[in-house]
Amino acid sequence: MTGQHVPYTGYLLVHFIGESADGEQVYFSYSEDGLHWQDLNQDLPVLRSAIGEKGVRDPFIIRSPKDNRFYLIATDLRIASGKGWDAAVNEGSKDIIVWESEDLVHWSSPRAVTVGVSDAGCVWAPEAIYDEATDEFLVFWASATRRGASDSSETERKQKIYSSRTKDFRSFTPTELYIERENHIIDTTIIAHNGSYYRYTKDETTKNIRVEKGSSLDKDAFVPLSAPILEAIPGVEGPQIYKMNDRNEWCLIVDQFAKGDGYLPLLTSDLDSGDFRVVDKDAYDLGKTHKRHGGVIPITADEVTRLLEAFGS
Repeated sequence: MTGQHVPYTGYLLVHFIGESADGEQVYFSYSEDGLHWQDLNQDLPVLRSAIGEKGVRDPFIIRSPKDNRFYLIATDLRIASGKGWDAAVNEGSKDIIVWESEDLVHWSSPRAVTVGVSDAGCVWAPEAIYDEATDEFLVFWASATRRGASDSSETERKQKIYSSRTKDFRSFTPTELYIERENHIIDTTIIAHNGSYYRYTKDETTKNIRVEKGSSLDKDAFVPLSAPILEAIPGVEGPQIYKMNDRNEWCLIVDQFAKGDGYLPLLTSDLDSGDFRVVDKDAYDLGKTHKRHGGVIPITADEVTRLLEAFGS
């Protein structure tokens, strides 16, 4: 909201719930404090994709600071269709699925946007962040490609993070390589604070989350940040980080896919420190549905009212 600030009073989590028949669609949950969540819409999907692979995973939502529109983007993938993970990695959709809304209640029809490079085996977990320096959104995702291999005859695909820029989630700049490491990497999320950017990425080889800090969103602007407690938690993916509305504290949630335990929240009061503490089990509640890799935004009192009136609890 350029030029004004309406205080945020709650949080919206968009997510999927697993590989059940209806699980790979977009579900909404609401929280007043960022730690205790209640399922909306009678535990049913709010948004469904009947295009592309006819299912979506890893939904992410962003508020535009320019016109206060909301954009929701997701992976075009439905594992429940039975093709299997090998096909998902090597022969998956090159599209992201996009919805938009002015009020979080009324949404456009989904549209598919092709962003994957020519040899991308997949386009996974798209996210976006507004870049104030260029007045556009940086959109980024994981693709398994053979590009950049030291041996051009390399047949094994490697997961890397690619990116593109957009002002309207319709027209996108040509896709570029954004992050490549020695290991496979997927699931990147970025938050801005005090002119710096903090990037959290899943190392797909070691199955934990690594942190970096950047002076800008440029791919070469980031340096590693030590986060021992976070790095010591294995079998997690889908990191999401959001600032608490009422205090100088951030909550990082990670999807405990290996144990099937859903989200684990961690808190920090200093992003630079990399020092996170795991929230005690009795101090958070994820609600009834099994929440998988999604995205969180803070919302205003008016938005809370509209959401609860439309989708109940």
